[in-house]
Amino acid sequence: MNQLNEAKTIIGSDEWCAFPSLKIPAIKARVDSGAKTSSMHAVNIQKFSQNDEQWVRFEVHPLQKNKKITVHCEAPLIDQRVIKSSSGDKEKRPVICIELSLGGKRWEIEVTLTNRDSMGYRMLLGREAMNGRILIDPEGQCLLGELQLDKLKSLYLAP
Repeated sequence: MNQLNEAKTIIGSDEWCAFPSLKIPAIKARVDSGAKTSSMHAVNIQKFSQNDEQWVRFEVHPLQKNKKITVHCEAPLIDQRVIKSSSGDKEKRPVICIELSLGGKRWEIEVTLTNRDSMGYRMLLGREAMNGRILIDPEGQCLLGELQLDKLKSLYLAP
């Protein structure tokens, strides 16, 4: 947990995040302190067993409105939870625990996987991921740095 003398990172209403273990160098997240759990866009979600553990395999289109860039991911499945969306719909989602990289800091967070094609962002950063580490400036956007399209393309097209 956060040490008392460690300053909290100030972020805006949306920020660029990374998930190194999933080989996702950049995905824009909507910061939502009203949401308990974080959620990531995922399609073709398949559960499988590996070394007597439950895992999940999925694909991520990390850039909004771009289905050409696809990242193939695998992670241990830690849970399945029924999540109620902001529209009131309930959905049973796989939950993974992965390392988030944000503002030069890294820590483990729980993330549910769901198709977010109809949403404005590929990622939603919920309050459990921010507790003890983050302060939100709701007027700010990408306070930790904006990524331009050419930089995004180089991140995903580099070998």
